[in-house]
Amino acid sequence: MSISSRFAVGIHILALIELNKDGVSTSEFIANSVNTNPVVIRKIIGMLKQAQLVHVRPGIAGAELAKKISDITLLDVYKAVQVVSENELFSIHDQPNPQCPVGRNIQEAIGPVLITAQSAMEKVLNHITIKDIVTDISNKG
Repeated sequence: MSISSRFAVGIHILALIELNKDGVSTSEFIANSVNTNPVVIRKIIGMLKQAQLVHVRPGIAGAELAKKISDITLLDVYKAVQVVSENELFSIHDQPNPQCPVGRNIQEAIGPVLITAQSAMEKVLNHITIKDIVTDISNKG
């Protein structure tokens, strides 16, 4: 199982809006770049709007960034698109056998390790901005 693609698509949307800032970033335009349906894009843009990362105006086509790209971290996007609930990146099976010594103790044994791993990943995401992504894309041409 992998993290929802909404995360990567959210990053794609924000980078494209920045790189197309002189144009109009409609859901159809963005969907063409992502190679998906505009409905999917509108749903994710709605999540980004709710997180105050983009502005959309009723009756006017296109989305705009609500913040400077240097102020939007990948962690902001990760949280905005609701990839996972807090401390729930890794799932632990709910009902191991309590009669088995492993089953009885597995959740307590691996739970803290998995929370630490998620925290480490989120720290990395918090240090990378959309500006870093846009710069990398621009350097690749």
